[in-house]
Amino acid sequence: MNKILLPAALAAALTAAAFAPTAQAANSGTINISGKVINDTCTISVNGGSSTSSVTLPVVATGALNAAGATAGDTNFDIKLTGCDSNVTSAQMAFAGGNIDPNGNLNTTGTGQATNLQVRLLSGASVINAKSQTNAPAIAVASGTGTTTLTAQYYANGAAVGAGLVNTSVNFTLTYL
Repeated sequence: MNKILLPAALAAALTAAAFAPTAQAANSGTINISGKVINDTCTISVNGGSSTSSVTLPVVATGALNAAGATAGDTNFDIKLTGCDSNVTSAQMAFAGGNIDPNGNLNTTGTGQATNLQVRLLSGASVINAKSQTNAPAIAVASGTGTTTLTAQYYANGAAVGAGLVNTSVNFTLTYL
């Protein structure tokens, strides 16, 4: 019986080996690595102030925000970079904070806040999603300086907005390229 099993096992092994993928010789390649080392970071100012400054939206009536999706109070402000290393060509903004909703809008914080209201950021005409970073601007830098203009606006995230205060904030970081 062993004489029958041995040839059968040998035939099965040879058949399996014939259908097994064969190793191919790989072509050679080259990995080129490059990088950039820069001096520290740029000096940042928000609206001509420090890197931590305030943007004040205008007073608006609840009637201007009487339906979900309504916006009002568009207010432009600048993020300016100076003193950048000459090797920096751009700086990518990224936003963070515990008050950012899943849609990337900024929830208000504190007591006495307006209801059904958020603050939204824009870069040009594009809404910035501060959660996913969609439309977060890249600031072009030339000769050590760069500026981008952002817009903050009231955003009705529900039915009619209820009157109250509006306070919020968002952190940002820059990745230098």
